[in-house]
Amino acid sequence: MRSFIILALILVFSAFTYAQQNSGQAAQNFVETTITGENIELDQLKGKVVVLTFWSTRCEICAAEIPGLNKLVDKYDPNDVVFVGLAWQDKAKLEEFFKKKPFKFKIVPQSLGVLLKYADRDSQGRLNMGFPSHFVVSQDGMVVLKDSGFDKTNKIDSTISRLLSSNVAKLD
Repeated sequence: MRSFIILALILVFSAFTYAQQNSGQAAQNFVETTITGENIELDQLKGKVVVLTFWSTRCEICAAEIPGLNKLVDKYDPNDVVFVGLAWQDKAKLEEFFKKKPFKFKIVPQSLGVLLKYADRDSQGRLNMGFPSHFVVSQDGMVVLKDSGFDKTNKIDSTISRLLSSNVAKLD
């Protein structure tokens, strides 16, 4: 039985070997349910800028960046920009974490499936993703920013501003 489980996991991870998401590519669709029960389908958010942040409650850098990310949520109209936080942990662990450190993103618990679509792979097909990892998706569904690590709030902010201003220019 153990061999079967290992084989199944190898096949699942192998299927995603070339599924990494890069800047300049169309963002890979996903359908997930947030911690509040809201369904999110990335393709249904076209026309808006979408910020995807992969993070963990165990990541000190992720926790340190939350206040700055919350300011971005407050800065932008939710009709123009959607912020989605994708976490590995389950709903109960996330809710406990949020009692101490609120996070204003739409939070998706247990989002390993989405991470598999967006993570880089090394030459052996192993996951290679820094935390937090940020992806900014343009109104037309293209990944325009892919970055990871601490203090990316200003870079995310300037990317959102550029996308929103170029969209206004297109309307003129």
